[in-house]
Amino acid sequence: MAVSTSFSGAKLEALLLKCTSSNATTTISTTHFSLARHRKTLFQTHRGAIRCELSASDVSVDPTKKPSTLSALEQLKTSAADRYTKEKSSIMVIGLSVHTTPVEMREKLAIPEAEWPRAIAELCSLNHIEEAAVLSTCNRMEIYVVALSKHRGVKEVTEWMSKTSGIPVADLSQHQFLLYNKDATQHIFEVSAGLDSLVLGEGQILAQVKQVVKVGQGVNGFGRNISGLFKHAITVGKRVRTETNIAAGAVSVSSAAVELALMKLPEASHANARMLIIGAGKMGKLVIKHLVAKGCTKMVVVNRSEERVAAIREELKDVEIIYKPLSEMLTCIGEADVAFTSTASETPLFLKDDVKDLPPATDEVGSRRFFIDISVPRNVGSCVSDLESVRVFNVDDLKEVVAANKEDRLRKAMEAQAIISEESKQFEAWRDSLETVPTIKKLRAYAERIRMAELEKCLGKMGDDIPKKTQRAVDDLSRGIVNKMLHGPMQHLRCDGSDSRTLNETLENMHALNRMFNLETEVSVLEQKIRAKVEQKP
Repeated sequence: MAVSTSFSGAKLEALLLKCTSSNATTTISTTHFSLARHRKTLFQTHRGAIRCELSASDVSVDPTKKPSTLSALEQLKTSAADRYTKEKSSIMVIGLSVHTTPVEMREKLAIPEAEWPRAIAELCSLNHIEEAAVLSTCNRMEIYVVALSKHRGVKEVTEWMSKTSGIPVADLSQHQFLLYNKDATQHIFEVSAGLDSLVLGEGQILAQVKQVVKVGQGVNGFGRNISGLFKHAITVGKRVRTETNIAAGAVSVSSAAVELALMKLPEASHANARMLIIGAGKMGKLVIKHLVAKGCTKMVVVNRSEERVAAIREELKDVEIIYKPLSEMLTCIGEADVAFTSTASETPLFLKDDVKDLPPATDEVGSRRFFIDISVPRNVGSCVSDLESVRVFNVDDLKEVVAANKEDRLRKAMEAQAIISEESKQFEAWRDSLETVPTIKKLRAYAERIRMAELEKCLGKMGDDIPKKTQRAVDDLSRGIVNKMLHGPMQHLRCDGSDSRTLNETLENMHALNRMFNLETEVSVLEQKIRAKVEQKP
């Protein structure tokens, strides 16, 4: 990567001081992350480096200019502050999904729902992260943030992901995708609408997006921008399903798991294969319902408590559902031909040693037991696949099921994209309208400083023995004058973002006021945020 830069004498002094003070060469590495979506090819990660090595022949210094009164260190600090604060805060998503990342890596990154608030707090403690949200499902692990600096934000979040998962940054970079602002907005809208799901149009992802908002309520760091983004994504998900037929005939992960099992089993065994479901949560319940829809009338369900199984049994009265506690899980496995696992366990329930001595499956299914594991992290250890008597499938194997009817699925997706495009513009307009908030606060503070200064002068001229009633009257008079003077400008700074023409006018008014009153809102606000976060560090 070629870099052409001109330096002033002061900047050269600062850079040379920085580069040579420790007798070492400073290297600044910048990682360029590729954009990835399921409908696009994942580009490879590239890295470039700018080395801080300058010779006298590279730089010309004007001898007529007076040397700077600032020290080299102060020059460097000022330059760094400029680079930090001239960026506008960005919404971005850093993620890994079933489209780009194997389940072996996704399960290490998975964050249980109960840990989302802790993750948000840790992310927002990073120097350049202001807001955050976590979307962790069996098919994806995505971190949404508002970053005060794009590149520094990406670096900090990636390092955090590496630290929490134990996966080296280099390995994460091979699989993760990065999207900014409009692209990030479109991505979460597509996710909520089911367009980015392994199973197009499946409804469970919308419920998971809703859960992000529910868990985030009241959590410091789940701020206005991220909260607004996810709430709007819920609206998009609902609208797409209402106005298009994308959900018509759509399958879920659970139904795809049932279809996969039936695809792999000999057709003659479908009616008599012994079915076992481990876990009676949402996914397990859906597996049971889809098995019933395929004609299964008897199954065993292993769960921590019997209450959920009893509720399912009450709902499906014509089906024989036998409850077994977790203590009998291995015995139940030995008596089953097909076992569906869908628990929230963070460690495998079955390893090679647990399964190798179990009695074989029936001859009808070829004497091989089937594990259909739709949990992330996985409930069935990868080592179980080494056994000849067992066949193990996980969520990544569901691609075989959902590959059918590809043309019809793409047509439905195109209908949904028109809605997503429209809603993305509305969200971006709303977010643009938030830009005026700092200007409003700054203008009010500017006017208040003038009011207080003039009020103090006035009261000083009136003497020390002014009645309190008179002081209050003068104070109220000054407030009334300021409020009436500000009313017009404030009205022209308020906009809900619904009308693009009004929004453009509002932003023009904001920039005009910034120039007229020298408010320097964008730079000063970002600078204050970054410095405040750094000062909070122990």
